[in-house]
Amino acid sequence: MAIHEEICRSIDGFRDRATDLGHQIHAHPELKFEERFAAELISNRLVELGAKVERSIGGLETAFRSSIGKPGPTVAILAEYDALPNGHSCGHNLICSAALASFAGLAAIRERLPGQVVILGTPAEEGGGGKIALLESGAFKDVDVAMMAHPMDGEFATINALATQHLRITFHGHAAHAALAPWAGASALAAVIQTFQSVDAARLHFHDGSRLHGIITNGGQAVNIVPEKTVCEFLARAPSSEYAREIAARVVRCADAAALATATTATHEVIGGYKNMINSLAVAHRYAEHSGALGVKVTEAPSAQPIGSTDMGDVSHALPAIHPVFRIADPGAGNCHEDTFEKLTDSPRAYEAMIRVAKAMALTAYDLLADSSLLEKAKTEFAARK
Repeated sequence: MAIHEEICRSIDGFRDRATDLGHQIHAHPELKFEERFAAELISNRLVELGAKVERSIGGLETAFRSSIGKPGPTVAILAEYDALPNGHSCGHNLICSAALASFAGLAAIRERLPGQVVILGTPAEEGGGGKIALLESGAFKDVDVAMMAHPMDGEFATINALATQHLRITFHGHAAHAALAPWAGASALAAVIQTFQSVDAARLHFHDGSRLHGIITNGGQAVNIVPEKTVCEFLARAPSSEYAREIAARVVRCADAAALATATTATHEVIGGYKNMINSLAVAHRYAEHSGALGVKVTEAPSAQPIGSTDMGDVSHALPAIHPVFRIADPGAGNCHEDTFEKLTDSPRAYEAMIRVAKAMALTAYDLLADSSLLEKAKTEFAARK
């Protein structure tokens, strides 16, 4: 199709600017809700494309929205740009570069778009749930389909993202001199250690496909004082939100038992949680067709594919959505959140893959606007699968 070729040529013409954006954001990693450099840089690139940008949307300082086209069916391409403490080890510099390049390709034909394309800047995917806040604020209310793509060591049109439940547990004991009168104290550290031991024993009984991991964020105040306060966090993951909550409830019982055994008290709070991903197969299959035409075969992710979690799952419960992953490394050479992957996300191979994926997303977005049967199929499937 001639218009498909035109979109791809436009993305090729934008290649250097998209790659430069990825380089700059990779060099300036920013944690969740602090992505001021990235949000400003991407917004300025959108202005250069002749698009108006709404900044600080949904009550989030580093969120933004821009649109092109005309009233009608609407497709949103989502950009993530937050980093982790070890830099862009999840490759969000590539996610936002791909989103921008895709938007640029469609902006070249904006007067002929049979609908509207939105680029939505979504901060704080790494534990902050930026997309959830945007959903709640109505940022997606006029969107028919949403999409984004994530780098990995594999190539799939779907992702089996798990639901999560994020807990924070605080133990309160009694301080005492650890040498002069340890019997006068009640150790909050003993309580948190017993909690982790009980949780490790409980893992045996969790259903296959679930995950549970935790850290101690406060292990005490001084080595010569019986710790009077400790804090730990756990992230429960499961194929459904319901089972993630069940796992979290088991963790709370472990903590309560540890508190009873150590004469301390325990309090807990849920500080976040993501839903599992509902993949729009109609849209994912069209994305796979375009990827194949661009030279890379893409299939649905097998059930055994290692998986994480994302607030894109929450979006997929509100409207049809896809979250394909693309290969920037050979299997086993490095994967998300690893120091090795942080280097791979700024490699020539990564940027080459990013441009290809930008094309596949742009072509899929155009098809959703131009082919009413595809959009209707996505909506019908969403209603049934949800």
